[in-house]
This record gives sequence, C-alpha cells and structure tokens, in this order.
Amino acid sequence: MDASPARPGPGRVVVGVDGSPSARTAVVWAAEEAALRGGALCLVHAAGTDTTGPLLSQAEIAGSLRAGRDLLDRTAEAVTARHPELTVVKELTDGSPPDGLRRAAALTGTIVVGHRGLGGFSSLLLGSVGLEVAAGATTPVVVVRGAAEPGVVLAAVRDENDAGCARAAAHEALLRKVPLRLVHVWGTGLSAGPRVAPRGRAEESARDHVRALTCVSDRIHDEFPELAVHAEGQKSRGVPGALVDASRHAALLVVGGRRAPGYLGPTIGRTTLSLLQHAHCPVELIPRHGPGHGSTS
Repeated sequence: MDASPARPGPGRVVVGVDGSPSARTAVVWAAEEAALRGGALCLVHAAGTDTTGPLLSQAEIAGSLRAGRDLLDRTAEAVTARHPELTVVKELTDGSPPDGLRRAAALTGTIVVGHRGLGGFSSLLLGSVGLEVAAGATTPVVVVRGAAEPGVVLAAVRDENDAGCARAAAHEALLRKVPLRLVHVWGTGLSAGPRVAPRGRAEESARDHVRALTCVSDRIHDEFPELAVHAEGQKSRGVPGALVDASRHAALLVVGGRRAPGYLGPTIGRTTLSLLQHAHCPVELIPRHGPGHGSTS
C-alpha cells in the first residue's frame, strides 16, 4: 500500500472490529492513523466459525457471517463519512481474531486493537485478543486506550537497543507534527539500609543510565534534525508506574518489546503488560526483529 514519506514502507493499518465500544474507539484511532500515513485502512472481523463450526448449524454459521458483513459495512460507511479520501478494505474471516489480524497485516502492517473486547476489562488479564496479538507481535501493534491528547509522542527507552523503538516514535511524532519525548526510567528498588549500593557505585550506575539515553537521543537527533526531541532520565521505585504517569499528557506511547534470550514462545514483560493495562493514551508496541529494535522489561 501507499506509504507516507515520513515513514517508509509502513504497510496498511489493520484494525479489529467486533462491535464493542472499545473496538469502535480503536477504529476511529486507526482511521486517523491511516489518514496521517496516506495509506489504507483494513477492517477485520473474525467470526470464529472455523472453531465453533461443529457446534453450530449451517444456518447459524451463515447468520454469524452475515452479521459480520453487516458490521463491516456499517463500520466502513462510518469511516468513509469521516475520511472520504481514505481507502477502506473489509476482511471477514472465519478464523480467530488474532490470526485474522496477523494475516491482514502480513509483514509490514500495523495492527490496532481496543484495550478490551466484549468480555470487559478482565478479558485483557485473561488473554484477550489484544494481549494475544501483542504477545506474539511480529509487526507493530497499537492497543488503543485512554484519550489521545494532542501532546507529545512518548518513547520508553531502556537501553541502546531501543533505537528502533525511538525511531518508530520519531516517525509518529513527525506525522502528528508534535515533539518527541524520550524517557528512560531505572528502578531504585524498595530496599533500604545495608543493601543500598555504595554512593560511588550508585553514581556510576546513574552515569551508565544517562549514557544509554544520550546514545539513543543523539542518534534520533542526527536522523531527524527537523524534529524537536527531548530526553529525560529519572529514577523511580516502579518503572511501570513512572511510565504510566508520563503517559497522562501524551498522544501516543511507543515501547519496544523483545523476548528474553532463549525463551521459546510468545510473551511480553511486566512493564509492557502494565502499560497495556494502565496507560492513559494509546500504546504502540514495536517488536524486536534483531539488534536495535525493542526492549525487554
């Protein structure tokens, strides 16, 4: 699909449609994102009849698919009314929502989902579509939650390996014509007394953290000279909590994701999970495909 010059080859924006209020909010956000990129929007509804087929009659399967088509048609009409210039593609699948979204996104698309489905908030904790898609992400995934404000784009930087995450955030900031804020938070822990690190070691640790943030910040400054970039390092007893607080006045929070070395199977870290559950703005997860992409929590 066509790509914005500011972000080479992003693929299309793919959003899940299930009729829930959260999904409707995600569709609105995804349409705005696709319009900013100058690309296409793909609406995906998964009927799931391939797994429930043995339990349903042919009439029930046909009714489920018909309801899915009607939902896609109504959603597409609403999007076109708001963005008449936007190319909207509808995809109805009889498979599971995660599989349908991944298939539609292919290798370069961005998947957008609501932060909760028809099952409510608890579904996210128990392995909802959003959580499953994020855990097995091979392309960027945006979980739309909170109210995106016209403020900065925020990027969580853990170390030098988060340059790819920061780069993706820079593209998003350019699209929105807002500054980029790079935030590096390191934990101090809850212990005190004899286990506290000596002053010299603590200062050395702080310098290491600042050095990691400066490395990423300098790289982004060099690659995006036209973009206002602010870098901020801070100590906190809780890294997830500090990032959640920082998201209060952000248009988008971009975070990297990489699995621990040797880990087999999909997973996301504690910090990423906390952000997907509690951030005050949409969260974009940038998967790690190699050195320079993403971060573990």
